[in-house]
Amino acid sequence: MIINTGGRTDTVHYYSKWLLKRFEEGYVLSRNPLFPNKVTRYELTPDKVDCVVFCSKNYRPILPDLHKITDRFNTYFHYTITAYGKDIEPGVQTIEKSVETLKRLADIVGKQRIAWRYDPVLLTEKYTIERHLETFDYLARELTPYVDRCIFSFVEMYKKLAVNMPEIILLTDEDKHRLAKAMGEIAQRYGLYLQTCATEGDFSAYGIHGSGCMTLDIIGRANGVNFKSLKHKGNRQHCGCVESRDIGAYDSCPSGCKYCYANKSPAKARAMQQYHDPDSPLLLGHLRETDVVTQSPQKSFLAPQQMDLIGLWG
Repeated sequence: MIINTGGRTDTVHYYSKWLLKRFEEGYVLSRNPLFPNKVTRYELTPDKVDCVVFCSKNYRPILPDLHKITDRFNTYFHYTITAYGKDIEPGVQTIEKSVETLKRLADIVGKQRIAWRYDPVLLTEKYTIERHLETFDYLARELTPYVDRCIFSFVEMYKKLAVNMPEIILLTDEDKHRLAKAMGEIAQRYGLYLQTCATEGDFSAYGIHGSGCMTLDIIGRANGVNFKSLKHKGNRQHCGCVESRDIGAYDSCPSGCKYCYANKSPAKARAMQQYHDPDSPLLLGHLRETDVVTQSPQKSFLAPQQMDLIGLWG
């Protein structure tokens, strides 16, 4: 089973103390976002978790203690660094600080376990195609020696995006191909493996690979382990990722990114923070009398011979 720590919120940036304690105590509770009285318990032990996947815009808070997880588990890290400033990503550190932090992360976990995410790609009067390409070139030059690959996607026009970000300019097919062609050329110049994820369209003519960003092949090669050959169901349309379980909660990331799909609004996310208790097994709040807790079966994706090795090590 794959545990995802950052799909619903940036746990690494804002809830590192809680995340580290969950792995220390060996379990976590996750509330179903559609049926709030249903809670799932996941065991956070090496025999139950095939890999821990992280996704964050700021790993700085967890770096001193990250070894407490990486020493015990297979891991993979997604680090999002974009062209946007405080006007679109209010709670995110500067590009320069993000680059510095990613390099520190690479020193700890190795480049083979890190994917740089340049997504979502969106346009405004300020963030033009030219600005994207200028920033992408700078980042590719700085980060290629420290990452396994770069993943990008074009913004999806969720209904709430029109409310939270009225200044957005719709991307045309011509815009997408112009961006993809130039980004592909930049990636080839620096020797950067570039791929899309959950993006409609074929950009292979520009040297861009189409794949999931969280596949058993990527995770396996990064950690030197073998997985079963399984179909990847994905989490949304055009997604080629392997099935995973997220232990975070929606409407809890205070970064305030205007394009965020996981928050209804920045104001609600800030308000929900008051329900966080670092000592609770739930990210937000505590168990209620009406809650029904179910133990997850946590089936492994590891190949049989890999499971035998875990048994020997255990």
